Amino acid sequence: MRQFTLKQLRYFVVAGELSSVTGAARRLHVSQPSISAAIQQIEEVTAVQLFVRHHAQGLSLTPSGRQMLIRARQLIRDAEGLQKFAVSLGEEVGGELRLVAFPTFAPLYLPQLLRRFADRHPAVSLYCDEKTQVGIVRGLERGDYELAFTYDLQIPDDIDFTPLYRFPPYAVVATDHPLGDRDNVTLAELADFPMVLLDWSLSREYFLSIFTHHNLSPTIAHRAKSMDMMRGLVANGFGFSLFNTPLGAFDPSASHRPPLKALPLADDARALSLGIACPRGLRLAPAAQAMRELAQDIEGQVEAFERIGAHSD
Repeated sequence: MRQFTLKQLRYFVVAGELSSVTGAARRLHVSQPSISAAIQQIEEVTAVQLFVRHHAQGLSLTPSGRQMLIRARQLIRDAEGLQKFAVSLGEEVGGELRLVAFPTFAPLYLPQLLRRFADRHPAVSLYCDEKTQVGIVRGLERGDYELAFTYDLQIPDDIDFTPLYRFPPYAVVATDHPLGDRDNVTLAELADFPMVLLDWSLSREYFLSIFTHHNLSPTIAHRAKSMDMMRGLVANGFGFSLFNTPLGAFDPSASHRPPLKALPLADDARALSLGIACPRGLRLAPAAQAMRELAQDIEGQVEAFERIGAHSD
């Protein structure tokens, strides 16, 4: 019985991702006929057409090819995980672990978690990226990362999410803002003032939905593309903003940053959960499993989160 190999599957996956035999050959440092032969072998074994060939315009996946690509990625991840597992048998946890985290809390949460993990498992090579939610989901689905630390924002069905902490939203103003002497504030009161909005797709939708849920519409004066820019605009009087990452973690007393004031919302507003995300059905490699267990050790994380004023359930 004819079969295809993991190497041929890998060639197919890269060609499918790039929609190009030439691009796949260049990325994998092999010849174009090797890529074409691998695709042909898989098509002959499965009796399924994986691509539509376009003269001088590359390839496009057929519907069956798209389904095959998803399964092939999973199989390759499983094989790589098995290899890492085999290497670690009878030894300390080792290998490589690629993580990704949402940028708003990554600098607050990840460094100390990575430090604890590195002290416990020094043989593991750690790599951690920061991406917005769209990039995180895409990276997990493509197999670029084994684990992600992110919010429960539009998690697709093929991603498992385990909540760890809840972060309610709150308003942030400069200390000399007209609302700066308040102990809390309503959304209706905030809507009378200009707003500085964190302009990342799902973050933007989340913060605006807090107002629309109460039939309110804020006046957006500025759109910031980074947390530092958003904090700077708020601190310099350009408007209020909504945060859900603990403000105390940003060291507002630092000399290079004007102080900010956090105002709890008097209205109901959906809290976001910080948690661990990974591809559904993925058998985690030992290093990834060890990281997941460490992150789920809530008791071990309490001291760190008390320092930054996080809310946890």
